[in-house]
Formats: sequence, C-alpha cells, structure tokens
Amino acid sequence: MGDVTTQSRNNGFIGEIIKPSRGAFTCMINSEIVAVLAVMRRNVRWGVHYVADDDHLEHSLIHSLKELRRKIFSWQHQWQNVDPVVYLQPFLDVIQSDETGAPITGVALSSIYKILTIDVLDLDIVNVRVAMHMIIDAVTSCRFEVTDPASEEVVLMKILQVLLACMKSKAATRLSNKHVCMIANTCFRIVHQASSKGELLQRIARHTIHELVRCIFSHLPKICSTEHEMVNGSSLVASGVVGTQNENHMNGSTLLKSGNVGIDESENKEDAQNGEILIMAPFGIPCMVEIFQFLCSLLKVTENIDIGPKSNMIVHDEDVPLFALGLINSAIELGGSLFSKHPKLLAVIQDELFYNLMQFGLSMSPLILSTVCSIVLNLYYHLRTELKVQLEAFISCVLLKLVQSKHGSSYQQQEVAMEALVDLCSQQMFVAEMYANFDCDITYSNVFEDIAYMLSKSAFPVNEPLAAMHILALNGLVSMIKGMAKRTCNELSISEEDSTNYEGYEAFWTFKCLNYNDPSSWIPFVRKMKHIKRNLAIGADHFNRDPKKGLEFLQGIHLLPDKLDPESVASFFRYTNGLDKNLIGDFLGNHGEFCVHVLHEFSRTFDFHDMTLDSALRVFLGTFRLPGESQKIQRVIEAFAERYYEQSSHIFCDRDAALLLSYSLIMLNTDQHNAQVKKKMTEEDFIRNNRLINGGKDLPRKYLSELYHSICENEIQMIPGQGAGFPTMTLSRWINVIYRSKESAPFILCDSRVPLYHDMFVILSGPTIAAVSVVFDQAEQENVLQTCIDGFLAIAKISTHYRFGDILDDLVVSLCKFTTLLTPLSFEDAIISFGDGPRARMATTTVFTIANRYGDCIHSSWRSIFDCVLSLHKLRLLPPCLANDAAGETDSSSDYVWSKPDTSSLLISRTTPAAIPRRSFSLFGRFSQLLSSEVEEPLLHPTHEQLAAQQFLREIVLKCHIDNIFMDSKFLQAESLLQLVEAIILATVQFSKGSDIIEDEDSAVFCLELLISITLNNRDRILIIWKNVYKFISDIVQQKAMPCALVEKAVFGLLKICQRLLPYKENLTDELLKSMQLILRLDAQVADAYCEPITQEVMRLVKANASHIRSHSGWHTTISLLCITAQHPEASEFGFEALAFIMFEGAHLLPSNYVLCVDAAREFAESWVGEIDRSISSLEMMASSVVCLVRWSYEAKNTVNEEAAMKVSKDLGEMWLRLLQALKVVCLDQREEVRNHAILMLQRSFAGVGGIYIPNTIWFQCFNLVVFTLMDDLLEIALESSSKEYKKMEGTLVLATKLMLKAFLQSLEELSQQASFCKLWLEVLDRMERYMKFKFRGKHSEKIHESIPELLKNTLLVMKTTGILMPSDDVGRDSFWQLTWLNVKKILPSLQSEVFLEPELEQMQAKHKKISGIPATNETKLIPSNETTT
Repeated sequence: MGDVTTQSRNNGFIGEIIKPSRGAFTCMINSEIVAVLAVMRRNVRWGVHYVADDDHLEHSLIHSLKELRRKIFSWQHQWQNVDPVVYLQPFLDVIQSDETGAPITGVALSSIYKILTIDVLDLDIVNVRVAMHMIIDAVTSCRFEVTDPASEEVVLMKILQVLLACMKSKAATRLSNKHVCMIANTCFRIVHQASSKGELLQRIARHTIHELVRCIFSHLPKICSTEHEMVNGSSLVASGVVGTQNENHMNGSTLLKSGNVGIDESENKEDAQNGEILIMAPFGIPCMVEIFQFLCSLLKVTENIDIGPKSNMIVHDEDVPLFALGLINSAIELGGSLFSKHPKLLAVIQDELFYNLMQFGLSMSPLILSTVCSIVLNLYYHLRTELKVQLEAFISCVLLKLVQSKHGSSYQQQEVAMEALVDLCSQQMFVAEMYANFDCDITYSNVFEDIAYMLSKSAFPVNEPLAAMHILALNGLVSMIKGMAKRTCNELSISEEDSTNYEGYEAFWTFKCLNYNDPSSWIPFVRKMKHIKRNLAIGADHFNRDPKKGLEFLQGIHLLPDKLDPESVASFFRYTNGLDKNLIGDFLGNHGEFCVHVLHEFSRTFDFHDMTLDSALRVFLGTFRLPGESQKIQRVIEAFAERYYEQSSHIFCDRDAALLLSYSLIMLNTDQHNAQVKKKMTEEDFIRNNRLINGGKDLPRKYLSELYHSICENEIQMIPGQGAGFPTMTLSRWINVIYRSKESAPFILCDSRVPLYHDMFVILSGPTIAAVSVVFDQAEQENVLQTCIDGFLAIAKISTHYRFGDILDDLVVSLCKFTTLLTPLSFEDAIISFGDGPRARMATTTVFTIANRYGDCIHSSWRSIFDCVLSLHKLRLLPPCLANDAAGETDSSSDYVWSKPDTSSLLISRTTPAAIPRRSFSLFGRFSQLLSSEVEEPLLHPTHEQLAAQQFLREIVLKCHIDNIFMDSKFLQAESLLQLVEAIILATVQFSKGSDIIEDEDSAVFCLELLISITLNNRDRILIIWKNVYKFISDIVQQKAMPCALVEKAVFGLLKICQRLLPYKENLTDELLKSMQLILRLDAQVADAYCEPITQEVMRLVKANASHIRSHSGWHTTISLLCITAQHPEASEFGFEALAFIMFEGAHLLPSNYVLCVDAAREFAESWVGEIDRSISSLEMMASSVVCLVRWSYEAKNTVNEEAAMKVSKDLGEMWLRLLQALKVVCLDQREEVRNHAILMLQRSFAGVGGIYIPNTIWFQCFNLVVFTLMDDLLEIALESSSKEYKKMEGTLVLATKLMLKAFLQSLEELSQQASFCKLWLEVLDRMERYMKFKFRGKHSEKIHESIPELLKNTLLVMKTTGILMPSDDVGRDSFWQLTWLNVKKILPSLQSEVFLEPELEQMQAKHKKISGIPATNETKLIPSNETTT
C-alpha cells in the first residue's frame, strides 16, 4: 500500500493530512483495483471464459480495471497532473452497473471513499470539477443487485459515506448547484428508505444528513455576494435531478420543484435559461435556498393534523418534524447572521419557517417544543434585526400563551416554554431590546412588561408547595434584574429634555427616529413614544367605556387635535392597541359624514401593493370587527375596494370589480366556514358567480381558483382578537404579521450603555420584590435562597443607582422580617431561630450588605436595620467595641474580644413563661439550652461542637461588617444620615423608658454610643444632625435625677463631641460650647457624682482647643464649668489646672475671656479646698494678667486709628477695674497669707498698668469701688471680728494703707488735673486719719502709728516735689493747701514743719507776694482758691 497516510478529519481521526507521493499513490490505486477484482472473482459470473483459439473474453468491468492497473505503473508524471477521470472511471463503472451485486458495489464505493479522504482531489488537480461531478453522478445513480438486507444496508451506508466525503473534500467548492442538490436529494431518499431498515442504518443516515447540512451551510461565510441567487424566482431545473419517483422522497415531499404557477411561456423560457446557468454554477445560495425550503417543507407533512392545544402530537409521528427541526437548527447555527445578507434565504426564515415554528410551538410534544425554542433562541441571537415582528408573535402567541396554562397546555409544555423564556432573558440585551422595540412602540404589545408580570406571577406558589416551575420563573426574574444591575453603571448620559414633556398637538403616528444606530437619537425617541403609548392606553380605556369621552380625553392630552379631523381619528384607530374592535367597526360603518371620512382615511393607512385580494382583505379585516348591518358592511367594503384598486389596478378594470369580488370572498368565507351552511359552494359555483365582473370580462380562472382554495383552506377571521390574551396564530393572523413586518420600524440593537433601565425597573421592581420574597419565604434549598439573595442585591443596586429610596426601603423592611431578629423571642429561642436555618442567616447578611453598600439611599428602613443591630446586641453576638470601631478609635494592638452572655439575659430567659418548652435537637438548640439552664443544676462545660456553633454565629455577624455602617456614615447623603440618626434616637427613647432597667438601659447606652460615634464621624456636616443629637442628649440629661449609665454616656458623649469637633468646625464652636451648658443644668446629685470626670474632660477640651475658642459665650460656658469645681474636693485640682493653662503667662487670655478668667481665678483664690498655695497661685495669675492688658493696648495703638484706640483703652480700663475688684474681694479673706498676698497682688496690678492709658473716670472708680471700699471693709472687719477669725489684721491694714498711697501716687499726675482731685485727696487723708484712730483691743496699733505717718510724709513730699502741694494766697477761702494741712494736722500736727521747713516756706511765700494778683507759676496745678470740698 506504500507510505500513503489515510488519516483525515473527514473520517473522524485526528492528525495532519499527508499527501502521498507518486509511488505511494500508485500502490494505493493498485491495492484498490486488486480488492475490487478479488471480490468480483468470488462470483462465477465474473470468471474468465476461454474458447478454442485460446482467446479469452473478459467482462468490460474487469477489463477496464486490469487496463488501469497496467497504466498506473507507466505514469511518468506526478499524479497531480493525471486526469482523475482516468483512475476513477473503472470504479465508477462498477458502481453504476446493474450487474454487480452489493458486495462488489460496496468495495468500489470504499475505494472511491479512500481516494476522497486522502485529499488527492484538491483544487490543484487537473479536471477536478469533472471528476467530482462524475463521482456524484455515479453514486447518486448507483445500481446493484440486492442479495440480502444486510449487504443492501452496507451499500447504502457507503453511499452516504462517499457523498458526505464529496462535500467535505477540498474540491467541494467546484461542485455545481445541481450536484449539491443531487447529493442532498440522494441522502434524503436513503433516510426515507432507512425507516424500513435496521436501526444502525437509520442512525447513520440521519447523522450523515446532519453532517451534510452542516457542511453545506458552513460554506455560507465564504459566499460574499448574491449574484448567483435565483433570478425572478426561478428554481433549479435539470434533467436527472427533477422527476425522481415519489417513493424516493420522504413522505411524498420533493426536494426540488420545477417551474412556477401562473407564469407566461416567455417568462418560463427566460427562467429556464437562467436556471440552466445557475445549475452549473459553483454551488452557493441557490442550492442553499432549495435545501432550506425543502427542510421547511418537511414541517408541512402535519399541516392536516390538528396540532391545537388539546391535540396530542406524540400520538402522531413526531419523528419527521423533529428531524427537520434539528437540520434547520444546524443550518441556522452555522449560517448565523449571514442569512440576513441573502434575501432569498432570509425570506424563507421570515415567512415559511417562522409560521411553521409558530404552529409546532403549540405542539403537545415537549421534545418538539424544546427544539422549536432552541431554533428561536438561535434566530434571536443571529437575526433579531430581521425578525422583529416574528419574535413578538412567537413570544406572545406561543411562549406566554403556554406558560399561562389557560389554553389547556400541559405541565411539560409550560416548563419547556418557561425554560425558553428564561434562556431568552439570560441573553445580555434581551430585556432592553424587548422594551425598546416593543414596549416603546405604539403598534406592538408590551412584551417586556408581559414577560415581567408572567415571570413574577409564575414564581408565586399559590396554595401549593414550591415546584420546579416556580424556581424557573424565579431564575428568569433574577436573571433579568441581575443583567440590569450589571449594566446600570455604564449607561450613557443622554438628556431627557423634550422626551416626555411637550405641549400642543402633534401627529404621534408620524414621529420618526432620525437614526436608529445612534443612541443619542433613538433613546429620546423611544422614551417619547413610551410616554405616548401610556397615554394612548389610558385613552383607549376611556374610549372603550365611552367613545365620545375617550376622544375628548385624547384631545385634552394633545394626542388628538382640538378640532377632530378624519386623519387623526383614523390613525388613532389604526395604530392604538387595546381598542374595542367592535366599537371601531361600528364607528367606521356609521353613515355620518365625519365617520365616512374617517373610514376612507382609515383605508388609506394600508399598503396593499403586491398583495393578493384575499391577503389584503385578511389584513384589513384584522384591525376591526366587521359590523353586522349590511349597509355598514357595504360602506366598509367599498372603502377597502377603492384602496385596493388604487394600488392593484393591473388586476381589475375598475373599482367595482374589486368591490364585487371582495363581497364574493366574504360570502364564500361565510359559506365555507359556517357550520349552519350544509351545502357548501363548489369551485365551479364560485367561478360562475364571478363571471363578467371585470368590466364585462372574466377574471382568469386560475386567479379565481387560487382565491377559492385560499379561502376554503384558511378562514378569514371576522372576529379579530381584542388585544387581551394571546390568540392562536392562524394563517390570517400570520398574513397580518408579515404585513406588519414590511412597515415596521427597524429593530433597535441595544448595548450595555443604553439608559433605559430606569423605566424598566419601575415596571419590574414591584412584582419582582413580591415574587422573590414569597419564594425566599418558602424555599428550603440553599441554592434557591442564594438565587433570591442575588435578586435582592441586584434590586438594591438598581434602586440606589436611580435613587428609588421607597423601593429600597420596602426591600430592606421585607428582608429584616426574614432575619427573625425582629420577632420577640426569648434568648434561647432567638439563638435557635437565628442559627438553625440558612434563611435567617442569609437574610441578615444581605440586610447588612445592603446597608453597607447602598446605605446612601436608605431612608425609613434604617429603623428596621437598627432593630436588627439591637437584637444582635442583646444576643451578645456583636463585638463589645462596636461603637468605638464606628468612631474610629479601635486599638489595633488589642485583641478582638467578644462579649459573653451576661446574667441579665439568662435571667430573662429563665423567667420567660412557656407552657411547653420547645426542644431542639440542633447544634444551636443544644447550645442555647446550655446557656439557659437553671443555676441550681450542675452546669456542663460547652462541648467543642457548641463552641464551634457559637463561633460560627459570631463569624457570620463579623462578616456583616456592621461597624462599617456607622463608620462610613460620613458618606451617606444628608437625608439618609438624618434618617439613620432618627432611627437610633427612636430606639434609644424606647429602651430608656423600658420596664427592664438592666436590659433597657444597656441597650439605650449602646444606642447612644452609636449615635455619638456617628456624630463624630460626620464632623464635616455636623449641622445636618446636630439639632436632633443635641435635643436628644438634652432630654436625657434633664430628665434623669439620679446617676445612671445613660446619663453618664450622654454627658461624656457630649464632651467628647465638643472635644473632637472644636478643632474642625470654627463656625460651630459657639454652638458646641453652648451645648455644654447642659452640664450646668445637671441635677445636683448627678453633677456631684460625675464632677471629677467631667472636669477632667473639660480640662482636656481646654488644653486641646483653647486656641479655637474665641467668643465670649464659648468661654463663658467653659470657664463656668471650671468655676463650679473650685469648691469640689476631687474636681478642683483639674479645674484649677485647666484655668492655669489658660491664664499662665497670658497664653490663652483674650479680651473675650479676660473677665471670666479673673472671676474664675478669684473663685479658686477664695476656695478653702486644697492647700493655700493654690489660692496664692490664683492671685499670682490674676496679677500677672495685667501684662495682657498692656500688650493689647500696645497692639491697638499700632493697628487701629485713634478713635478706635480710645475705645480699646476704655475697654481695657474696665477689664482692669474688674481685675481690681476681684482682687479686692480676696483681700478680705480670713486667711492671713491669702489676704495679705491679695493686697500685694492688687498693688502689683496698680503698678502694672503704667503703659496703659487709663481714663480718669476709671481711676476714680478704682479708688471709690476698690481702694476706699477695701480700706473701709478691712477696718470694719478689724473692729468687729475676733482675732481668731482674722489674725494679724494690723499688718493687713498697713498693707492696705500702702496700697492706697501707692495707687494715689501712681495716678497723681493724671488725677491732679481733674476737678475731683481735691475730693479724692481728702478721701485718702480721711482713711489715714481713721486708721490712726483705730484701736485694736482697746489699744492703738503700734504698726499703724509707725507706718502711716511715714507713708503720709512720703506722699506729701512727692506732692511737694511735683508742685501739686504749694502755698496759696487765698487765705480766706478753702484752698487745696489749707484743706490739706487742716486734715494732715488731724493725723500728725507736726508733719507740716517736717515737709516744709521754715526758711523754705518763707521764701515761697515771698515769691508769691512779688507777683500781686497773679497766681504762682505752678498755680495751674493747684485747686482754684474758690473750690470747696463739698
């Protein structure tokens, strides 16, 4: 056999084809010749016959084989250059011979098969086309003697094998249309013959024809043009192909048809010529069309069988339609979208194929229905742009009709139809395209809406357990909603302007889209048409109840003009779905002038070009119900005939001919299909009735015959469907479908970015949530529950994307109920309910997943979510640091510790009454029983299983990431955040008023912690929630009269909020600090209990935020909190520390807080709590604060104008006066050290304002309100108090005197110029005189008597030196000089001579006398001579 390799893809082996060399090919041919000869020699008939002359005579078949064997070894050229006819002809002769038996023919066929499979015959071989044609001619005309059935079947198998190899050969492209059809014809004959043969042959024959069809249609992508398609509808006509006997066809069907009916002879001749050309052309579209038509014709073998809903197709032979449907499906799978490029192929699919699919779609055979649905799915995927009307018809009239089971469909039918719908819904853009093409088109039904409602309804298990049908419907719903959710984020941003809102009347039926390929063009268009369709549906409903009011309504919404015209009303009737067909018929048949005009306008909306009269009549009468009155019928038919004649004038001579024949067809229809008519009209009767109607001439008999048979075979539906339900697809309705396809808008192809899901979700959300919730409630399988969860999450995603807060809230509330956390149960029952089944756990996880992902759109359902959180808190399944985690304060170094069930929960579970305890054998049940066991009973340690169960529940809760809900609350929209806060507040109020103090307070504290953490996390927009948070904390603080954890958490939470937010919210500083006044309003008992920690927090707040507090009100609140701690034993230390932080070196002293700090320091100075050093330090801080006044004065002088500087000085003077007054109060302290130090600090305060301009009025107030009052009060204390209460008052009086005189001398220069100076001076002398007269325990104080004269002397000397105290000439009047010495003498009479020596005094008096009548030089500094002290 040589080195020839025969492995090939054609025979199922895997390997690379290796072409044989010349020698190998020669050996292979030789071996095949030997094989054939060997089989032939086994038969006596083929033996050699000798005669007398030794010449032998051989049979021609044997001779040709031997001759070939002699030639092959003498070939000098490569076998590629050898004409294949030479080495094929002997084998083909054997195959075609009538004398050979089956074994010989079989071997010859095997030889041909081997030559074909080694790819010897390729495109490079000479004369390969002729060779391939010879092979096909020989094999298709194979003749052999049948000796036994087995050998016959073998030969038939080999014939199939060879023919399939021909099509798979590389040279197959050289085959003509004729020979490809011959191959198909032969294979189909064998398939038919195999039905009476063995099982093996049947299977091989069917497999071969499948492979053949796949091979033929796999060449479709290579055919780029339609130049070889049949011209003028010509068929392939060839001798030898057409004219095969009927027994060679399947059930009488013929593969190739010759000629056309009703064509002139000239046309026949022309078509025959064109057909001859097409026959021998390389195979392509013509043969594919013929084969595809033949496949469709196989479906017609059951057209006489009733395949209505109640018929059982399985009883009949379903083998042929299944076989044909399988072949059709294979062809479509291979051809795909390329069918649309070839009009002839596409036309077969659009009309003949789809009509048969509609019929077989109602088959009772689930297998047939499954195959039909598979074909439709492939057609949708590849050719939906060309099958818009057909797809709508199939979905509405087959799938939806079967699923609803209202028409007698079996459960198997329903299930298959549901599976088909689910498969369609799983296609990426199916739902969007259904909505855009049908729901948004006024001439189509709402396919998307019908599917959505059907799936949701089918998913409901009404009074029955959950079944496979419910799960299928659920999968379809979830598939739709998940697909929408996946693509919502990628939508194009297209403006909705003018898409739904328009004013004024427009002819809605004239609206056209400018570009169906541009989303920016067609999306606004379909939105607008959907809006119009909704309004038309409402208008149709009004019209069906009252036509007049319906038209008025449409006028009101601008769908009809204010003044009705016939065209608009006719278009409303023509293009609006849902109208009552009876009302339309009555309106059109009315004799009123307006109605007649409407009728004629209505007829003009039809295009009857290229339509037969009966088809046109079917289309026309399919839009309304023909009225019963003869006059109305006449008017309607006249309008129809007039329109048909306008567009088909080549058929009729005049309009009357069309009218008469139309009437005749209606009468024939009634006659043939009315059961009451016993004697039916014959064809001859019909032709005779219509003689001479065409302008006095007869219409062609053939034409009338065709009309007659069309009406007889397919009734004209006089009562069209009303739009409700899904009618059966009759031929009349199918003609309407094909008619609509011609005038239908192009199919819109959607991509993942089309922004249509908003409106689709509005339709789908409600039914989906309801259906999925019911299934989730009843399902037990975890995979079904997970499908429901996927649907819930997809709904949540879409709701959030489109801001459908109400939908999301409804979903969350529904899910929360499934968690069982909202059900009031005892502790152990709650654990069992939550842990036993997957439903509650999955619902809980989903609720918190939605809260984490889509909390931004959650509003009212926050309450349900938080109730679930509280339930988990009660079950001790939350981490104890949840609130801290939410506030971002988790210590990463600490272990994640879980809380343990406390005794309170156990107590509750034990005291919960239960008549019959529920016993659970589950792991969670045993664990809860262990927790709730009686204390008196010996407690068992939990087993590893129980601990694992506990850990399992906690891990579930941990995966929910509940802390992230509150931590990420800063990303929520304002409305959602406010709703969350209100939900927490409501829950806290509920628990804070509960009857169970332990549990309720614990839950309330937990809620308050979360509320505080949310407040802290939303510091950047605290104003949104601050009002509610503050009011809630205020209510807690003011309503509780006893210390408790809730009040403690409220107070310290408030301080925490202020402490954390002050650095970030300058505009809210005053509001935050004002809120701290709540602490000042605490009940005394509560305040005392928490005073120390409160003060510590205030101290931290001051140290961290002192620089952020600017306003007087803010400081007032802060320092007030510090002041009240001065007398508290534990809190005073921290209060003083905070005050010292503010006042030390004036670090945080401001004009706004100066007086407040001074008063606070006075409180601490006066306080007896703590050591005296604290009071001393307070006084030091007060005195040191004068430095700030000086600094502020200097800054004002350099930064503001003179007028403003004067105002600043006045303000600073008042602050200084408040400081002096505060120190003056401490100067009266019983403690000697404090009292004396206060006087010294007061003295320092006087001395420290040397750099400040103090208005004179302030100075006088200082003496009147501070110095003189202090002197008087000290003297009174010294006189009235005992020495035990006030020790060593003499020294204090001396210090006070020094203070007074130093203050006087400090202000001497400024005050001496004032009119009240003399009075001030006399007040000073008066206090000194009173002190000199003071007797301590009946004796004059030596300290006072020693110090006051000296102090007075020094004061007089200063006044002398400055020229303020000088002799005066006004002896007779109360001069300053005279009044001074008059009062000084009361203190110390000899002091004048010590201050003014005698020579010096005389010299000064002489000087004054020289200048008579003229005051002394420095007289301006003295008090005028006429001034009195009164």
